[in-house]
Amino acid sequence: MDMLKPDVILGSVLYAVIGVAVLWISFIVIDKLTPYKLWEEIVEHKNLALAIVVGSMFIAIGQIVAAAIHG
Repeated sequence: MDMLKPDVILGSVLYAVIGVAVLWISFIVIDKLTPYKLWEEIVEHKNLALAIVVGSMFIAIGQIVAAAIHG
């Protein structure tokens, strides 16, 4: 039962928090680099194409973060 050891659980939670932080920071950086506000375009203007692009970006960055964690 190595999965239920406190250090394994703590490591998993720590990696999850770091991964979410990296995703959020990357969203903010890309939002600053674009000429419009991503969140406003997606939510208020219902820009489906932009939502697909941002979702794809999250998937790609998530894969990079996962590869970095698994080393």
